[in-house]
Amino acid sequence: MGDVPLPPLVDVGPPLTAAQVARGSRHLLLPGLGIDGQRRLRNSRVLVVGAGGLGAPVLQYLAAAGVGTIGVVDDDVVDVTNLQRQVVHGTADVGRPKVESARDALAALDPDVRVIAHAVRLDESNVDDVLRGYDVVVDGTDNFPTRYLVNDACVRLGVPEVWGSVLRYDAQTTVFWGSPPAGVPAVQLRDLFPAPPPPDTVPSCAEAGVLGALCGQVGSVMATEVVKLVTGLGEPLLGRVLVVDALRGRWSEVPLVGTARPASQADQPSATPSPSPQVAPVRLLDADVPRISAADLADRLAADPATLVVDVRDAAELAAVAIPGATHVPLARVLDGSALPDLPRDRPVLVVCQVGARSLVAARFLRAEGVDAVNVDGGVLAWLATRA
Repeated sequence: MGDVPLPPLVDVGPPLTAAQVARGSRHLLLPGLGIDGQRRLRNSRVLVVGAGGLGAPVLQYLAAAGVGTIGVVDDDVVDVTNLQRQVVHGTADVGRPKVESARDALAALDPDVRVIAHAVRLDESNVDDVLRGYDVVVDGTDNFPTRYLVNDACVRLGVPEVWGSVLRYDAQTTVFWGSPPAGVPAVQLRDLFPAPPPPDTVPSCAEAGVLGALCGQVGSVMATEVVKLVTGLGEPLLGRVLVVDALRGRWSEVPLVGTARPASQADQPSATPSPSPQVAPVRLLDADVPRISAADLADRLAADPATLVVDVRDAAELAAVAIPGATHVPLARVLDGSALPDLPRDRPVLVVCQVGARSLVAARFLRAEGVDAVNVDGGVLAWLATRA
């Protein structure tokens, strides 16, 4: 984003009541936020898509911060397995619609907050109507079709989007904005992941697990980004992806540059574009990150066992399944630069992870450092499918 400041998204609202002044007193002491910032928060409308692991802490901290209107989108009910991380719900809420449980929890936290429950499954027919009218959208969903659906609607509507993703011990969060103020580069989900991965290649939390406390860490960051956008504070994560490695306690930052697109693209609903074919030559994900399919990787390894494959997963994942001959370089070592001296500059380096997301982050970073990195679509799971 550079040094271009972002103006506050929301106008200063009506004067605070005595109760609201008392409740927000610690905010009022903060330079740059103060009374006007708190009035902006009370005057803001924020939509949270998903009342799950990420949405739960986001909802709690937005309500605690004094956001005046909070929309919640979720068509699911509370399950006992949710309680390990979805802290806005309690044991007594099992079986209740999540939007109702979340609404009651936020009302108990601050009765002045207006909560709008959207107990619907978003699709192309309703997404624009649900998102329209909100100042910021927070995407805490856990599946790619909905992520692209929400992203594309935000681009069409010109609404900034705070995005997060968490799986196992790893997480990513950033801010997307398809139509930011003049002088600020546009960036969106399609700049990070240009197309959804093939179906059934990305495990869900139910299949792969997730550290509950990590959801709280990332959700708190996402709520902070909303507050910054609404009030004009600081430097939002626009054009930067925060990558969290919970096991190693490392937070890394990867730059994200937007790609110019025809204006017509944002005008067309496109929730789930056709995934790239599994068998394909090297192609560009964006201007600087080529990719190959898992099938092509298997062919290369068969033709040349010395092909350099770098696996950026953690040790536990490698113990379960690994590509023979792959070199283990944890993502954290890539992003902190400590692995760079050991990687060649004179031949391609094929980067792989479980499903292709972490390896994309690693490949983009490596290419910026002069390594001819290529991302492997679908990761180890897609490679396994080629051997079935």
